[in-house]
Amino acid sequence: MADYETFELGPLSLQRGLTLPKAHLAYKTYGQLAPDKSNVILYPTSYAAHHTDIDWLIGPGRVLDPNRYFIIIPNQLGNGLSSSPSNLAEPFGVGRNPVFTHWDNVHAQERLLRERFGVTKLALVYGWSMGGQQALHWGAIFPDRVERLCAVCTSARTSPHNKVFLEGIRATLTADGAWRDGRFIERPIRALRAFSRVYASWAMSQAFYREKLWATIGYTSLEDYLVRAWEGNYLRRAAEDLLSMIETWYQSDISDNPIYGGNLEAALEAIKARAIIMPSTTDLYFPLADGEAETRLMPNAELRPIESIWGHRAGNPVQCPEDEAVLRRAVEDLLAH
Repeated sequence: MADYETFELGPLSLQRGLTLPKAHLAYKTYGQLAPDKSNVILYPTSYAAHHTDIDWLIGPGRVLDPNRYFIIIPNQLGNGLSSSPSNLAEPFGVGRNPVFTHWDNVHAQERLLRERFGVTKLALVYGWSMGGQQALHWGAIFPDRVERLCAVCTSARTSPHNKVFLEGIRATLTADGAWRDGRFIERPIRALRAFSRVYASWAMSQAFYREKLWATIGYTSLEDYLVRAWEGNYLRRAAEDLLSMIETWYQSDISDNPIYGGNLEAALEAIKARAIIMPSTTDLYFPLADGEAETRLMPNAELRPIESIWGHRAGNPVQCPEDEAVLRRAVEDLLAH
């Protein structure tokens, strides 16, 4: 049996012009909803992640405490559990996959919160990477509904350099012979393994590899780490879903909507929530300088970098207690006010 629940969205009109006749969000809850509904934390998923990949930081003494807060993880559209290329009925799939944007994600999540739980205000939106993109979209699209934001290793708009990274991993997937006429005719094993190795070079810092930190977390060689930690991770996912989430990430921009008309400065300035923005000092595709520039435009935001050599994964430190402690202190500080 599935360890999550499903919220039926019915017909869903997407930002880029297509309508899904039947769409759904998969989600998981942790803790109890307060009678006044004031204790809700929304925790969206990151790239290729299901709720089971990120809920390790939920628990007493962890980053998000279910004894005090009602925590909801909505699986983003395209991740394989919510409506995604791999589970859509024809005429979608078979080379006709819709584009999902974070505008679509956030509006679907808003309906889940309001229609399923009667929640219209969030104590905190917490997110890492693509989850952080969704957190910032929440702050800009629904500024009166979000009290606090913690956005970790992420951006309000995908940068040109980040897009180059995404073009690289997209090209790796579609170079496989299994990619024909805009779709995969069979499982692209070779491409998924290559994709994983390309991703590994970007996600972790140069210092991580130079200091052989993989040896401190249970791997006997660099090859063992690449095979088990990276190939093993992405071989779990459908290639068409990985492509879908690449496109969502590529198009991420909190100002790309009718509210702001592409004016990123106006969108950042509209975020009312008390926010802590947490870039990793060694993140190769969400660099510190980008986080500094965006934070300066947010009226109630603090920049709090994660000093770490774990690169982008400093924001999801399942194997680094020191980085987890930095995240926990940030959330404690936010929720204390």
